[in-house]
Amino acid sequence: MKNILVPLGSSDKAISTSQLQYAIDFAKALGATIYAVRIFKELPRAGSLPDVNKVLREISINTIEQEFEGLDRKGVTIISHPLEGDLLDAISTFSLKMSIDLIALSPQHEDIKDPYFLGEISGNIVKKMNFPVLVIPDNYEFKPIQRVLMAVKSGAIRKPNSLNPIKKILKAFGAEMRLLQVKTASFLPEDTQFGKELGEITSLYKSTENATVFHGVLEHLKENNPDMLCVFRRKRGFFAKLWEDNTIKKVDFESRIPLLVLKGKGIAE
Repeated sequence: MKNILVPLGSSDKAISTSQLQYAIDFAKALGATIYAVRIFKELPRAGSLPDVNKVLREISINTIEQEFEGLDRKGVTIISHPLEGDLLDAISTFSLKMSIDLIALSPQHEDIKDPYFLGEISGNIVKKMNFPVLVIPDNYEFKPIQRVLMAVKSGAIRKPNSLNPIKKILKAFGAEMRLLQVKTASFLPEDTQFGKELGEITSLYKSTENATVFHGVLEHLKENNPDMLCVFRRKRGFFAKLWEDNTIKKVDFESRIPLLVLKGKGIAE
């Protein structure tokens, strides 16, 4: 995992200093570079003033770098890069160009009374972009990852490379992964078949019966006490109702530990 993208949002409060510090510490452990990005708007018809947009871009770079002032960079390379245009399109294009391995973001709710776990921007990134995403809770202090809990319904992996992010994290930290298979009413016999690559990174397996995978996670999260929760973004099944809107309500889900969402279609529907 070489390149981590950190979208800073459109306001100074979109991502907190604690979340940025976690991203830095996380990148340090993986030997990765951070690309910190924020949308800026060029002035139209600036042909007569060719230096105006150049100055605006430099101001945007300085604004991004100010976000990291006072933080311990720990030798991590942080590249400030303003993006122009629609946020999602700009992030997607930039991520492909720079071979981004992971997008680290904030849930982006500024008020503890806010009913949403993910705001519109972060929810849109998780829902629509075909990149693995790490959601960092606010005020969560970085610590080496020792245990990851992955929740699945089916053990059949369609695209083995979809496991690459979690494999690299487990290797970098020397962590163990506990696999929780939740058998729902729609559970099929073929769901018991596990792909070789998934089996190779699983330290402990447990199955449970619940109405949804989501309920299985809630039931077993405390007893496993993980440092990270890992799920697949799927069009159906786990978190399905969460992806219907760009915003994700806390009443439906709230994680107080880092949440790694692997890109969709990696696991059988």
